[in-house]
Amino acid sequence: MNPSSNSASAKVLLPLLYCLLCGAVQAASSTPNIILILADDMGPGEPSHAGGLIPTPALDQLASEGMRFTDAHTSSSVCTPTRYGLLTGRYNWRSRLKSSVLVSVNSPALMDPNRLNLPKFLQASGYHTAVVGKWHLGADWSELPVDAKSRRKGQFASWDVDYAKPFRNGPLDVGFDEAFFILSSLDMPPYLYLRGDRAEKPPTVERGFPHNEYNDYQRIGAASEDFDASDCLADWARESRSYIRRRAASSKPFFLYLPLTSPHTPIRPGKDFKGRHPQYSWYADFIAETDWVVGEVLLQLKESGIDDDTLVLFTSDNGFAPYVKIPKMLAAGYRPSGPYRGSKASLYEGGHRVPFLVRWPGKVAAGSVCESTICTTDFFATFAEILSRENALPANAAEDSFSFHPCLKGDKKPTRPFTIHHSISGQFALRKGDWKLLLSTNGGGGWAGLPGEQEIKTPSKSVQLYNLAEDPGETRNLEDANPEKVNELVNALAKALADGRTTPGPRQPNDGWPYRHKATLAKFPQLGEK
Repeated sequence: MNPSSNSASAKVLLPLLYCLLCGAVQAASSTPNIILILADDMGPGEPSHAGGLIPTPALDQLASEGMRFTDAHTSSSVCTPTRYGLLTGRYNWRSRLKSSVLVSVNSPALMDPNRLNLPKFLQASGYHTAVVGKWHLGADWSELPVDAKSRRKGQFASWDVDYAKPFRNGPLDVGFDEAFFILSSLDMPPYLYLRGDRAEKPPTVERGFPHNEYNDYQRIGAASEDFDASDCLADWARESRSYIRRRAASSKPFFLYLPLTSPHTPIRPGKDFKGRHPQYSWYADFIAETDWVVGEVLLQLKESGIDDDTLVLFTSDNGFAPYVKIPKMLAAGYRPSGPYRGSKASLYEGGHRVPFLVRWPGKVAAGSVCESTICTTDFFATFAEILSRENALPANAAEDSFSFHPCLKGDKKPTRPFTIHHSISGQFALRKGDWKLLLSTNGGGGWAGLPGEQEIKTPSKSVQLYNLAEDPGETRNLEDANPEKVNELVNALAKALADGRTTPGPRQPNDGWPYRHKATLAKFPQLGEK
């Protein structure tokens, strides 16, 4: 072969090779690792950068190095429904669960393995996926024979299933490659770790964990002999760091879903944190340990050299739990719901408005703030747009998911037409712009609320209407003065119920009609089943 022709070929091939390499690098940089951290029962006023009393240096780091969302919401004001919406991009009330949470060990799994959800979508997009922490979406266990179920009387049917056998329709069957988790909350048996599709150590004892230092209430049930709720946060941190180290050695991007068990009751800080804030309570220690877990994740990213290649998101599954007794903290000015009315389980803002932080070095401006309304159903569409795969979503997936990717780039335009909220009792509220309509004469169920809330009187004939721009504390019901706005928002909710979706696309079925409140249906029949 002529040497000059080799040289000519090289001149053509080298630039082509360079372009291909550049394209590969660009593709890699636009395919970040994703870590989604979900606190359990943390209100918008609890991080120290939002006015909380307890230092949260890791959350403050996320805020200073990334973007803080000031109008972020969960789809429900309690945990199981929010987790369903987060992983499906579908409002929780479209599922079979129309109110409350899963409690029994033998409750059928809520996630449908035949439905495209977020982890399955990321798997199909080339990601390795893992969940570490609290699941609370159920699993399908093999049940014991009837004659074996009466041997022990633990709560929530915790002795009715066969822990020696694998379960189905847990994390591995809905898109996760790895899973290390507990089934529900740390106040709901069984108290044991699950790995993959089975119990690491089957239960041999009965146990429960006291609510907090003021209240010895506990739910007794099946437990592994060495399981201790106070070890969980350290175990989630250890497992997460191990996963990040292992995946950092791979060229394949990863998705780590880290739903923490804190600061949900029981208030069980680990031995390295218990007693750090004796002037307040164990709850203060628990907040500090929750923040520490986030710091451990950030530290491992840096140590593994993948800090700049990783998108980290932090939020909560609902607001502060009002049954947590923290009298000293409240007396010192602690405002877990910030300036908002309500708390966990409620339709008022404190029930579903949550802290929301996003850090993505080089992609999201440090110290930035987004005021757009977003919802935890929006992760699905957001990740799809980041990966330029929004067109890969079928019509029957992510039906209520709107991308907030434009917000991450500094766009201030609204990302959603409206947002629907849901309470523990299955009551609805709808937010559109500054206006919020509660289809209830009260907060929609739950507990008594935070101190001082009982003094707020908002008389209501059939609904409550608030202008959040003028009245963020929801103290002045404008129902009588704005009947047209009430009808506009009711009709928007009715259409969302009937269409089976709020995103553009063909109508989809709900798993049973979502609206069940007879008194409201009598006044607004358009909310009834179509």
